[in-house]
Amino acid sequence: MFENLSEKLQGIFGGMRSKGRLTEEDINAAMKEVRMALLEADVNFKVVKSFIAKCKERCLTAETLESLNPSQNVIKIVMEELTALLGQTDAKLTLSSRIPNVIMMVGLQGSGKTTASAKLAYLLKQKNHRPLLCACDVYRPAAADQLETLAGEIGAGFYRGDGKDPVQIAEEGVQRAIDTMHDVVIVDTAGRLHVDEEMMAEAQNIRDAVTPDSILMVVDAMTGQDVVNVAQAFSERVDFDGVIMSKMDGDARGGGALSIKEVTGKPIMFISAGEKPDSLEEFHPERMAKRILGMGDVLSLIETASKMKVEDIEEQSADRMSRGEINLNDFIEMNRQIHKVGGIQKLISALPGGDKAMREGNVNENALDEMEVIINSMTKAEREQPGIINGSRKERIAKGAGVEVWQVNQLIKKFLETRKMMKKMMAQTNQMAASNKRRKGKKGKKGKKRSLPGMGGMSMANLRKMQDMLGAEDLEGFGKNFK
Repeated sequence: MFENLSEKLQGIFGGMRSKGRLTEEDINAAMKEVRMALLEADVNFKVVKSFIAKCKERCLTAETLESLNPSQNVIKIVMEELTALLGQTDAKLTLSSRIPNVIMMVGLQGSGKTTASAKLAYLLKQKNHRPLLCACDVYRPAAADQLETLAGEIGAGFYRGDGKDPVQIAEEGVQRAIDTMHDVVIVDTAGRLHVDEEMMAEAQNIRDAVTPDSILMVVDAMTGQDVVNVAQAFSERVDFDGVIMSKMDGDARGGGALSIKEVTGKPIMFISAGEKPDSLEEFHPERMAKRILGMGDVLSLIETASKMKVEDIEEQSADRMSRGEINLNDFIEMNRQIHKVGGIQKLISALPGGDKAMREGNVNENALDEMEVIINSMTKAEREQPGIINGSRKERIAKGAGVEVWQVNQLIKKFLETRKMMKKMMAQTNQMAASNKRRKGKKGKKGKKRSLPGMGGMSMANLRKMQDMLGAEDLEGFGKNFK
């Protein structure tokens, strides 16, 4: 979403790095370019003015200009101010001790309230809650049907009432949750194409009837800075607690996301990129600021890797992975796990410089799938014992997959590198586990969730090895001539 802004800011600061010392003129010129980049990204002009003033004031101090690395200090200042603009600290959805908790969703029609409600329910289910979705949009055709279908897909409770009075439906939905032992009720309210008095009055009536513990406003990231006016109107009438920014995977310029916290004072709590139920993520301002400035998001990468569950992998394959003794069948399984958490694009973009590599087309997003085609052209024995693959076997495999022999060689090379890396990762993980055991003593295993072996103890060094293994140039080179 922030691709254009990110590319321009990285270009501005890239030029500054080549200078050993910075003058006041250099700072002024850079801030002018940053201002233009933000305005082109559709950031509210008042927000831009305040942001540039704060950055310039901090950058022009003697401490910054006379430091050994002034350009790094400038980038650090801009990152800190960008983080503050996005929210400074992580805003969490906190559930009260009340049973059931009531979460009310508001926003304009088309912002994605219904799908966001289902995604939030899915997220809460992952945290061992029992959510019930309450359909209070009685105006949009098939809105209740859509919510019921989504509730069925994720295994959440659902209530629609008589489909006539949204206030009554909300009240009955809360009572249904009490009767059926659901601890969270998510009320999906109606939206309009624009803010009007009838819409706001209805939202207020529902709020007064069910006294929600949290009110979340769903905002379409494609709206641009006009979203600020919408957010202000909702803030004045229903006083929402936080924002869910939907459609973050679109090609919008990102001005709304950068403006909303500064203008309304309401934090972004969640962002959604995609249609799948698991695409709703907690929003981290500092991580987003780093992504915009091309610094990557390694913490999110580690969290993504930790979602790969052993339970989703065959027992024998999991056992081999735990020892670092993988075969080519496991290579396929790893590829499928990567797809489950967003694919190679998500992993590469989280690495420093990854977004730039993706923009410049230096990454073949289908490279791992293309590797899988080659593996599927092998016999069972070849997949289990890659060491037996000789020259004649490589020719047969290449013909079966419709590729060249050199691509088969490259696949085997990548596989051997991966196996070597996993062995080292497991050695480090086991060492850490042994150290923790000595410090804390034995703990029971009951109820403990297991992650993909080696991922929980992933270090920066291992992340760099992964970046090398899935490096942009290597992946692009592997796939560009793939037939």
